[in-house]
Amino acid sequence: MRGRITVLTTTAFVGALVLSAFIAGGSATIIEQRSRKAVKLALEAASHSWVQVETDGLQVILLGTAPSEAERFRAVTLVSTVVDSSRIVDNTDAEVEKAIAPPDFSLQMLRNDEGISLIGLVPAGTDRKALLGRLTQLAGDGTVTDMLESADYPVPGGWKSALDFGITALSELPRAKVSILPGKVGVEAITDSPEEKADAETFLNRRRPTEIKLEAKISAPRPVITPFTLRFLIDIDGPRFDACSADTERASGRIMAAARKVGAKGDLDCTVGMGVPSPQWGAAVEMAIAALGQLGGGTVTFSDADIALVAADTTDPVVYDRVVGDLESNLPEVFSLKAELAKKAEAKDTVPEFSALLREDGQVELRGRVTSDRSRAALESFAHAQFGAKSVYAATRVDTGLPEGWPLRTLTALEALKLMHDGTVTVTPDVIRLSGVTGDRQASDKAAGLFARRLGETAPIALSVKYDRRLDAMLSLPDGNECVARLNGALAKHKLAFEPSAARIKAEDAEQLDALAKVMAQCQDYRMEVAGHTDSQGSDEGNRKLSQARAEAVITALEARGVQTRNLTPKGYGESQPIADNDTDKGRESNRRIEFVLLDAKPVGGEGQVDLPVTPPEPPVSAPPAPPKPSPVAPIEAMPDLVLDESAVEGAAPMEDAHGEPMPESSDAPAADASAADVPADTPPAADAATTAPEAVAPDAAAPDAALPAAEAAIEIQVNPAAQSPGHPKPRPKKLGGLNN
Repeated sequence: MRGRITVLTTTAFVGALVLSAFIAGGSATIIEQRSRKAVKLALEAASHSWVQVETDGLQVILLGTAPSEAERFRAVTLVSTVVDSSRIVDNTDAEVEKAIAPPDFSLQMLRNDEGISLIGLVPAGTDRKALLGRLTQLAGDGTVTDMLESADYPVPGGWKSALDFGITALSELPRAKVSILPGKVGVEAITDSPEEKADAETFLNRRRPTEIKLEAKISAPRPVITPFTLRFLIDIDGPRFDACSADTERASGRIMAAARKVGAKGDLDCTVGMGVPSPQWGAAVEMAIAALGQLGGGTVTFSDADIALVAADTTDPVVYDRVVGDLESNLPEVFSLKAELAKKAEAKDTVPEFSALLREDGQVELRGRVTSDRSRAALESFAHAQFGAKSVYAATRVDTGLPEGWPLRTLTALEALKLMHDGTVTVTPDVIRLSGVTGDRQASDKAAGLFARRLGETAPIALSVKYDRRLDAMLSLPDGNECVARLNGALAKHKLAFEPSAARIKAEDAEQLDALAKVMAQCQDYRMEVAGHTDSQGSDEGNRKLSQARAEAVITALEARGVQTRNLTPKGYGESQPIADNDTDKGRESNRRIEFVLLDAKPVGGEGQVDLPVTPPEPPVSAPPAPPKPSPVAPIEAMPDLVLDESAVEGAAPMEDAHGEPMPESSDAPAADASAADVPADTPPAADAATTAPEAVAPDAAAPDAALPAAEAAIEIQVNPAAQSPGHPKPRPKKLGGLNN
């Protein structure tokens, strides 16, 4: 019995043990599954899909590689909110993070009348105290606002030179924003005039270090055009502009389109400026050009709101009446039209002429005819004021039979010649011809406006102006020595690399060749040598041929980038001109080089000029020819805009009245120099100038009749007095005191 009880007890105990183990195992499995599921759901909800979850009993094992240490920490923290942290086994790791790149350092300096403001991120090694000290001195009475931040990283290459150049640029521009990056400076500025803009650009280009890239955007206000002038003509050379002005870019486009409709070709340009007499300027010009195209030939001249249209003498009178009638009826109300049909010219035996020659060295020759000794003295005095007393040589003669208004035309011609760098101006009864070379793109416009303002819109003129970009101060082109310095500076910064023992430039040097081409674009007018050099390895003849081929390869590469290379000469020197020791690797590297050498400091003539077609003499617009008669000298009152320097007219004879008689002195007029009163009236005032003239302008020089073109036909042209001009000048003040040049 006892044995049976023992068996039952043992069986019960074993059964309880098995049942307990089964219940415990099942419970653990349920806990593992629930913990694993809960952790996975939490991780997936938080976008931690990189974590792998495993369970071992009550332990929750985390596996996987986190994108960063921060991500790994956030995942473990999240799991600890789901299960007890003591149950977590963290077997995760994180990707190795790359070293933090240095920040992009930049600095902006803004300067105006109130002071200077600084904003940006600079290296901690920048001397802030010295920087603020320089800018405080530059600001003067203004304030310096420092909003800079700094970062403790090494100073990048090109930062210091860019910062120094940026401060230099800011010192020259009182209203500017200068942006500084390592190796790069950007300048945005506003100047008061185109001249100041040109000076600022020249300053920046000359001061820029060769290793610094400059991006300059300097603006100037639009020019004030007075009078607002446009002159369009159609002759045997085709339709073209002698002068063109517009108030907006849109109006300029409309004017250019109208010119092309009547046959104008080539590059057309219209100066956009202020001072337009009417917002309908573009529409009025379109109509006038279209009308001239229908007439088939002639000129149309705008001077503010006054329009002068001269039809060619070949125009059909019926067509002339119809076209002019249409134009008069449809022009905007503010514009006034004066139209004429030219008469056919009749030849004369002789043509009176006055000419002025302006040489490249600034010397001026005056030749031809004047109306009287007194008008000759006034003409020479004005020339002294324009070009300098020591630069004028006069050889004129008196002719009392010149047309009316001759003195006014000669003085205006001299004033127009001042717009040229060198050139000639010729005055005949039929036409005033101005030709020459200038560095001012608007010289033709200015000359046409000057003649229209002084002589009236119908004054016959012929302009032949060549623009030479080398003379243009706006372009700030470097001279020959500066060109060579810039080219060799660019090569010193980054040498051109060639394939070993070959003349092929490596492909990775394309950017360096682009930089050379950019410099050469401003230096194409100078004769230069592209010199190739090698080290001493190899034979003398082999090195010479290799250096020659490399020099030629550089020229070929520049030509492929649009550079004109006709003034470049390749020359191979081989190993004959070392600049370092050939016994070391560094020395041999220095000797393998390309250099630019200036052959002639004087630019090749004519290559920078834009040649405009010569305007032929226009048909006369006067009445039938009449015998010439002595004409009085036009009084200076007819030139209200002409300003003379009192010092330039010392010794000049008294002015004449409208009848050619000396004007009586009055208390209002400035007192004449006492020495001038003692000069006899018949003494040629050009005598002193002749004795002091250089040999280059001696009286034996070629006569103007041989050097300057004469008019094809000679008839008397009655020039309208200023009082009858559509642009009627204001009366001349009684008192002339306080005149300044």
